[in-house]
Amino acid sequence: MKKYPVIFLLLLTGTLFAQNYNVNIIPRQIYVGDQAVMIVQLPGTDQNKPDIILDVFSPGFPSHELIDFHRIALEQRTGGSRLLIEFTAFAPGIMEFPVIEAGGNYYADLTVTISSLIKNRSSLMLSGYAPALAMPGTALLLYGIIAILVIMILFTAWFILKGRTFLKKLGEKLKYYRLILSIKIMEKQVYLSILRGGEPRNILDKFSQQFRVILSSLTGKNCLSMTANEFENQEYNPVILGKFFRRCDELRFSGIKIDSYEILGLLDDLRSFLRALKEIAALKNAKPALAAE
Repeated sequence: MKKYPVIFLLLLTGTLFAQNYNVNIIPRQIYVGDQAVMIVQLPGTDQNKPDIILDVFSPGFPSHELIDFHRIALEQRTGGSRLLIEFTAFAPGIMEFPVIEAGGNYYADLTVTISSLIKNRSSLMLSGYAPALAMPGTALLLYGIIAILVIMILFTAWFILKGRTFLKKLGEKLKYYRLILSIKIMEKQVYLSILRGGEPRNILDKFSQQFRVILSSLTGKNCLSMTANEFENQEYNPVILGKFFRRCDELRFSGIKIDSYEILGLLDDLRSFLRALKEIAALKNAKPALAAE
C-alpha cells in the first residue's frame, strides 16, 4: 500500500517510464563483481539536448545494497534517446534497479540477471582456473634450454671417456706443427742472412744454436750439449741429424774459412729433416686407420 503514494507522487512531478523499451546489457552475460553497462533505448525528443551526466556526488543518485552504481548518462536526441547505467552487482540472480531520476523523468522496473561464479550450485564448487596464457617464444626457449643441457651432458660424458686422450693428442699435434713452423722460419732467416752478406761463421753459430733449441722442444731432451754421435742415437731421423751436426761442428771448430755454400748445403740437410718428419707424422696418422680396418 505504501508503494502507490510514491508512484502517484512521481506521476505528479515527472514522467514515469517502465521497462517497455529495448534494453541492452554490455557484456551480455554478467558475473558477480563484473562492471557492466545497461543501455535503455528511449523515444526521441523534439530537439537535441545536452547530455545529462550523474555520478555518486549528484543529488538523488540511486543506491542499492547489492548494486554499486558508478555513472548514469542520459543522451537526448531527436532520432532516439538513450539511458546508460554503469554498475557492478555483488549477488547472483535477477536484480531490480531502484527508480532512477534523470532529466526530470523517472525510470522504474529495470532488471538485470547476474550469473554466479559458482560452477555447481548444489556442490558449491568454484569453476576451474582458466588455462595459463603461453608467452610468445616460451616453447622455443624451453626446448633450447633442454637441448643445451643434453649437449652439455653428452660432452661431459665424452670428455670423461675420451676427452683427455683427445686433448693430449691435440696438444702433441699443435706442438709438432709449431716446431715445424719454427724450423721453416729459421730456414728462411738463415737464407736471408746469407743473401744479405752476413758473416758465415756467425750465421752458422746462430743456426746451430737455434736448431738445438727446437730439437730440445721436439724430443723433450737437452740437445744443447749433445754431440753428433749422441744425435745418431735419437729416434728422430738419427742419420740426418748425425750427419748435420757432424758437418756443422767440423765447420765451426776446424778453424778453416766457412763458405756460404757450405751453409746452403746444411739448409738442404735441414729440408731433408723436415720431409722425414712429415713422413713419420703421415705414418702415425695412418696407423689408427689401418687398425680400424
